This record gives sequence, C-alpha cells and structure tokens, in this order.
Amino acid sequence: MTTEQLHKIRHSLSHLLAMAVLEKFPQAKLGIGPVIENGFYYDFDLPEKISETDLPKLEKHIKRLISQNLSFRQLNKTPAEARNLLGRQKFKLELVTELEKAKKPITFYESGQFLDLCSGPHVISTKEIPADGFRLTHLAGAYWRGSEKNKMLTRIYGVAFENKKILGAYLAQQAEAKKRDHRILGQNLDLFAFSELVGKGLPLLTPKGSVIRRELERFIVDEEVKRGYQHVFTPPLAKTELYKTSGHYPYYKDTMYPPMRVDEEELILRPMTCPHHFMLFASRPRSYKELPLRYAEISPQFRYEKSGELTGLMRVRMFTLVDAHIFCTADQVEKEIENVLRFIDSSNKILGLKKGLDYRYRLSLGDRQDQKKYYKDDRAWEYAENVLRKILKKTKAPFYEAPAEAAFYGPKIDVQVKKINGQEETAFTVQYDFVMPKRFNLRYIDNRGKEREPIVIHRASIGCLERTIAFLIEHYAGAFPLWLSPVQVAIIPVGKAHKSFAKKLFQEFLRSQIRVELYGDNETVGYKIRAAEKQKVPYILVIGEKEKNTGKLMIRIRGKKALKVMAKLEFLKDLIERIKMKK
Repeated sequence: MTTEQLHKIRHSLSHLLAMAVLEKFPQAKLGIGPVIENGFYYDFDLPEKISETDLPKLEKHIKRLISQNLSFRQLNKTPAEARNLLGRQKFKLELVTELEKAKKPITFYESGQFLDLCSGPHVISTKEIPADGFRLTHLAGAYWRGSEKNKMLTRIYGVAFENKKILGAYLAQQAEAKKRDHRILGQNLDLFAFSELVGKGLPLLTPKGSVIRRELERFIVDEEVKRGYQHVFTPPLAKTELYKTSGHYPYYKDTMYPPMRVDEEELILRPMTCPHHFMLFASRPRSYKELPLRYAEISPQFRYEKSGELTGLMRVRMFTLVDAHIFCTADQVEKEIENVLRFIDSSNKILGLKKGLDYRYRLSLGDRQDQKKYYKDDRAWEYAENVLRKILKKTKAPFYEAPAEAAFYGPKIDVQVKKINGQEETAFTVQYDFVMPKRFNLRYIDNRGKEREPIVIHRASIGCLERTIAFLIEHYAGAFPLWLSPVQVAIIPVGKAHKSFAKKLFQEFLRSQIRVELYGDNETVGYKIRAAEKQKVPYILVIGEKEKNTGKLMIRIRGKKALKVMAKLEFLKDLIERIKMKK
C-alpha cells in the first residue's frame, strides 16, 4: 500500500468517526478531522461527556459504515451554499468565512448522508478501508484552533494501518511505551515531583533523581575537560538589550518570560546562554593562538511553554542545558564540528544509545527566500550547509535533510532521538553561526596582526539534563545501568541477629562510595526483596547466618534468576571497577 493511499484511508476514517459521533449526538458541533502521524483525530463540541469506554462502541459503528460500501464524492459550493448546508455548525462556518476572504475554493465531501467541509483527499469507497486495520485509541481536550482563548473541544484519536498485523505490532509498541512512560516510572521510582504551588513545568528532583543528574553532570564535565573545554559560570538572567543585540528577542520573545524592571535596568530570564559566552569572549583582546576557544557551562535556562505542551521532564519551563560555544577560525570549523559529532557518539554510546537505531542526525537547512526568518547571506548559508553535509558524510553518520528547520543565524545538525513509542524528538543541536559574531563585533588578532571575525559553533553534548533523564528512564524502563542507579546495592538482614553485621557491611559500602540502602526489620524478607526489585536495584544482598559467619555474599542480580556467591572484597572490587568503567 502506498503512503498516499494510507493517507486517504486515515482521512476517510476521520469522516466515518464524525458520522458515528453525530448519530450518537445529533447536536454535536464539528471541529476539524485531519490526518496525523500513524492515524487521525476529530474534534467535537459534545452535548455531554464521553469516556474511553465509549470508543469500542464507536469503532463498531465505523465498521458497520465501512461494510456499507459508501462512496466519497467531492462537491464544490459557493459561500452562500456552504453556509446553508452547515446550518448551526459554528466552527465550520468560521472556516468558510476564512476561505471566502482568502478567495479559496470551498469543497465538501459527501459520504452516505454525511456532508463535511473538506479539501480531501479521500478513498473512492469505504471498501478500500481495512476494517481490521484501525483502532480508536484515546480522548483528549483540545482548544479550537489551538488557542487557549477558544472553547475546549473533545478530541478523539485513532490509528490506522494497512492490516491487522501491522496495527497489532503498533499497539504492542504503544503498550510498551505506556509501561515505560517516564512520568509514571519517575513517580514510582521516586525520581521527581511537581507542585502546583511551585508552578507548572518546574520539576523538583528528589534525592534519587538528583543522583542521576549529578552523575550525568560529573560524567560530561570530565569528558569535556578531557577534550579541551573550559567551564564557566554565567548568570541565569541578563538585560533585555543583550537578546536584542543577539537577534534572539524578535524570534523568541513569545517564549521568553516577561522583562523585570530592576532599578534602571530591564532584565529577563535567559532562554539561551550564547550571548553570555560572547560577552566573556569580548571581555578582553583575543589572539589566534587562543583559538579554538571552547567555553562550556551546565546552564539553567527558562522558556515559556504553553500549559498544554508541558510533558513531565520532556518539556519544562526551566531546564538545564549542557551547553558550549566554540570560537574558531574558518580553517578550524570542519575539525571542530567533526570532533563534536564524535564526542556526541561517544557520550551516547556510554549512555547506552546506539547510533542509527536509537538516534540519528538531521541536517536542518535555511530557506533563502525567507528573509524574515533567516539572515540574508546566501553565500554564507551555502558554504555552512556544505560544511555540515560534508562532515556528516565523512563521519558516516546516519542523517537526513530538513528544509527551513535551521536557526535564524545558521544551519544546524539536530540529534534526533527515537523514543520507545517510535516517535523522534530533537534532543539537542550542533549549530554553525556566522551571524552573531557580526552582531557582537567579536574579533581576534590573526598571525599577521589583523583583526578577524571568528566563527561560532553552538553545541550540546548530552542536551538538556531533564530531557536526557526522561529519555533514559524510558530507554531503560527505569532499570538504569549500575553507574547511574540511584541505589546500587540493597542490604536486607533476615532478622535482628543479622542487623549488626548488615549495618557494618552498609558502612563499608558507603566508605567505598557505593550507593547502598539498608532495609529495616519491620517487614518480612520476601516483602523487602520485592520492594528492592520494584525500585530496580541492580544488586540485592540478603544477610543471614551463612553470610554473617562466612563473609561470603549471596547476590541477587537484577534480571537474573540464578544467585551468585562472591567474597565481600571481591564483590566490592568488581562493583568499583564496573562503576568506574560505566558498564
């Protein structure tokens, strides 16, 4: 089946969904019903609430409609005819007015007794729709036209594929994704929390969640220092003028927090770190001998995301970016970006992400015709895009190209991480900047004593820490590798007689910098083992008479049925080595 045919099937199913809903609720008002990735949805203003228990009934109704071999026929109408046909369908009437003003054709599609304002395309007849290849999946609230000022509608989602087998595979994947949802696992594993009193989109990391973040920070700072990055600290706010100079303000002002008036200055919470690093570079004269100069920072940033777009740790209003800016000469650009990509691959490998399977690259290009969005310098754009393309090919990176996805100041390479549900998400970027050095008049002195303008490479190595933690929770289903596990070893004494020995063991593990938890004696051993397993602790030690007398440990290893016996010092040595090597 072609992509075009599947698109027609999904679009036609959205109309059949509207037909089924109207038969149940004749007074319902129709919104829109487009095709989306893997399926479709339709928005309704319903006279009464429905629940997901109603979806199987609607599915049966749709299947009955499919069996009737209904045809889809396009009809062209004048604005007056359209209004007459739509009657009290106020949302559709609003669309007719817009089409009339834009002098665009007004088309309807007729299927059976149902007539819907629509530009198509659709199948010729419902016999083309696989009746066992679709499923209505869930409900959601959605503002009309995506504006919070408008009425909240009921959105019904569906998925559709070529056949039952592909549908089944997709649904199984989604069920697994639901089990791995970082919002649920994060709560079950006590990693983070949200508070209405603190504010939406502002996560609070618990002690266990903070362990993961701290380990990621230590890991990436050490890796950056080894690669010649110099770490800096800059303030999380600045004068609004800084972002007007950089050019960010007109592009990002809708997602920036409102300015604050303090004394005679207008300050704003920063949505990005680059202008601060430019000011560090410009704080004194620079020589070519200092280049490439690599500034790095674990940088808190703030962006206003709409309430409906906030998603656990994936999309938040305050986030922490592992950020860096490389100031270099034009001759150094290729080598620096190549090193950045190799660094990203190395970091992702340690995090357990496989190139080409768990992530790939997107070359995001500019649009020469869009001078409002992109800086006008065709020659610079052409050169920069060719440089990035050349490096991606040289490093044999899996990538694809995306037009009109660049930053306003230059093309970029986006790291696209594949989530458990099969969707891709931009985790972080590597950007070629030939604009902002001009805006900030950045200069260095070359080997002939002349002033030159540097190129700036913006890059993140493991992206936003909050989002990276969310990716890793879902990737590992909460069962983190040993070096990232909030608790690495659980010690469970069988009874009071073993508590003293277990406590000494606990202290010895702590001195060896092993993250260890000692369970009390108020519950049964079986209960405590199950509790440790639910927390996905890598190693569980049950301490009884045998362990107390021999000093040998009976080790329960996460995910394995067989127990392993090791001497205490041998086990400690093995643990320390595995943590050090990040195995």
